[in-house]
Amino acid sequence: MTDTRRRVKVYTLNEDRQWDDRGTGHVSSGYVERLKGMSLLVRAESDGSLLLESKINPNTAYQKQQDTLIVWSEAENYDLALSFQEKAGCDEIWEKICQVQGKDPSVDITQDLVDESEEERFDDMSSPGLELPSCELSRLEEIAELVASSLPSPLRREKLALALENEGYIKKLLELFHVCEDLENIEGLHHLYEIIKGIFLLNRTALFEVMFSEECIMDVIGCLEYDPALSQPRKHREFLTKTAKFKEVIPISDPELKQKIHQTYRVQYIQDMVLPTPSVFEENMLSTLHSFIFFNKVEIVGMLQEDEKFLTDLFAQLTDEATDEEKRQELVNFLKEFCAFSQTLQPQNRDAFFKTLSNMGILPALEVILGMDDTQVRSAATDIFSYLVEYNPSMVREFVMQEAQQNDDDILLINLIIEHMICDTDPELGGAVQLMGLLRTLVDPENMLATANKTEKTEFLGFFYKHCMHVLTAPLLANTTEDKPSKDDFQTAQLLALVLELLTFCVEHHTYHIKNYIINKDILRRVLVLMASKHAFLALCALRFKRKIIGLKDEFYNRYIMKSFLFEPVVKAFLNNGSRYNLMNSAIIEMFEFIRVEDIKSLTAHVIENYWKALEDVDYVQTFKGLKLRFEQQRERQDNPKLDSMRSILRNHRYRRDARTLEDEEEMWFNTDEDDMEDGEAVVSPSDKTKNDDDIMDPISKFMERKKLKESEEKEVLLKTNLSGRQSPSFKLSLSSGTKTSLTSQSPAANLPGSPGSPGSPGSPGSPGSVPKSTSQTAAITTKGGLVGLVDYPDDDEDDDEDEDKEDTLPLSKKAKFES
Repeated sequence: MTDTRRRVKVYTLNEDRQWDDRGTGHVSSGYVERLKGMSLLVRAESDGSLLLESKINPNTAYQKQQDTLIVWSEAENYDLALSFQEKAGCDEIWEKICQVQGKDPSVDITQDLVDESEEERFDDMSSPGLELPSCELSRLEEIAELVASSLPSPLRREKLALALENEGYIKKLLELFHVCEDLENIEGLHHLYEIIKGIFLLNRTALFEVMFSEECIMDVIGCLEYDPALSQPRKHREFLTKTAKFKEVIPISDPELKQKIHQTYRVQYIQDMVLPTPSVFEENMLSTLHSFIFFNKVEIVGMLQEDEKFLTDLFAQLTDEATDEEKRQELVNFLKEFCAFSQTLQPQNRDAFFKTLSNMGILPALEVILGMDDTQVRSAATDIFSYLVEYNPSMVREFVMQEAQQNDDDILLINLIIEHMICDTDPELGGAVQLMGLLRTLVDPENMLATANKTEKTEFLGFFYKHCMHVLTAPLLANTTEDKPSKDDFQTAQLLALVLELLTFCVEHHTYHIKNYIINKDILRRVLVLMASKHAFLALCALRFKRKIIGLKDEFYNRYIMKSFLFEPVVKAFLNNGSRYNLMNSAIIEMFEFIRVEDIKSLTAHVIENYWKALEDVDYVQTFKGLKLRFEQQRERQDNPKLDSMRSILRNHRYRRDARTLEDEEEMWFNTDEDDMEDGEAVVSPSDKTKNDDDIMDPISKFMERKKLKESEEKEVLLKTNLSGRQSPSFKLSLSSGTKTSLTSQSPAANLPGSPGSPGSPGSPGSPGSVPKSTSQTAAITTKGGLVGLVDYPDDDEDDDEDEDKEDTLPLSKKAKFES
């Protein structure tokens, strides 16, 4: 496997000060004879060609940036960089470089970036600072080169930033910008573009405050219009002054707040539209710009929140019926952006923000807006509602329960949300998916509160199932009145899949509320109509809903399923699917396998009694034969109730120490012939409390000896038996009803001890160790392994199987004992 630690991308800096990708390869270090020294080598991962061969010079300044970058200059205009896939690889090569140069690997730069020609300008940190060239038109190129050469070095960047701050240099540069524009000096404007862009990359808040001031910001944007890479300058200032219009939906009286909003918009525009997309090396150099915008937004939210008159007017106009639609749309969009800004707040500040909105009546306002016809307004209102639900679902639940006492169900806020989900016109149902997620959050018991006085879960779920659930299930019930979905187009199928997803969530997380609703409204039968849909994803959603119900192992649900014969649509879908190996096939088999493994007796009996004929030919998995075996074992126990009572007697005996001992002794007793028992040996009943310990233990020890002899005989017979047909991975012995009939009609002579027909002899038809040739079609012994089907059954409980096998293979003479 390739060592990803050494995987790198090689970059070179071009004439336009942009990084060019030279390829991806694997880096190593070693001595190169031709270069007479330790070198860095990068070979391409595609063809092994040499991408880089660079000698580690003792005096070259190498920089480690962002944990995965190593940058250095090999010549005046030839900068190189290695971008590592993993930090560990970067650290490894950095140690090699530092070792060659005799430096401590903990440093991020191996040499002071000082050019010999500039020693006087950059001597050391104790120097008074950087001396900038005079701000003149003729020296713009020199200034641009100085700024560009300072960016790679943290020391130079610091000195340059201090010089720009102290000398008021930015304002002088902007004055030159006006001169260049007036003279149409394109070369000078290109230099100014590079200078201003470089100042942004210095990442200094003090410089940003000067550049983003009211008097400077438009000139800064003007400098950034003249990108040398473009044939024509951009027109950013024209857009900001003529196209972009500042709308005060509610008049803002505070001039400081108004100025802050203008500034934030323009700085955001510079970041998103004006500045070129930063390269991997420049990304961290703009972190202070991100922070500037972030803190501006925090200030704006705080100032608006404190202006009570502003918020009061906002909500009054939102809910006023006289407000025209255009104005209302502007108000809603403002409120949406206001909530979006709040995401930048710290948790405690966000709490205060949403509490303020709640006190101002944001939820009643949203209810009014969501009842309108304008889809754009409703969409913005939905986004605002999502902020509220994600922040505090309990606040929303409390509001909708209070309004239910005053309003009809049709205009309840939560029902409006459901209706918008159902009526989403988007072919991909993007809005419906968002709303379904919000509903799921609202009905999730995990985020509901419980106090000493009330339980939010009980109250809200009671409200939801009484006032809202009928709205949610309306499209499902309307579409499943027949044996097939009445509408089966893609959009309807998607919507019903969303409804089913939410109902499945309710089955899993709600208890008696959803159970009563499903049984009283016959919801499961209607859902299973969707198994006939042409859309596989919808049929699988319906199946998943039923599987979730069965997984609860609730007898109320089970009786409902059996009474309404609700396995019929599933069996029909299984048979219609044929032998295709797909998700539908596997999901249905898994459901029946769950019933078998969990031994859900009522459903096992129902499936076998009603659908065995349709399923008995399915032999590529053993699930259905396993269900049949479970059913027969269950019926056997019902036909012979004394078997269970005897097991209870033996289990409750005070001398039984553990489950394994119980099973061994129990089987030993069953495998001992009545005629073989010595005088005085009898079953210990609960009433025989007066028998002494020796009377009880003596026959048991004898029975154990006989058991060992019998087991050895059975092993011999099993080895000699010829196995026929397909082997099942989970069944040991299965006798058909025909075999049982023939066994019960045996002559008395067949029961003599040691005779060929004796139940206790290894060769008899009733013994666990034999299979008669005459009944080879109805009796089969199978072992673990063999057929591998669509569903694997590694979790079969071997102990349970052994116990059940003992019951199935009980000699009839023993049954006669209990019956008599």
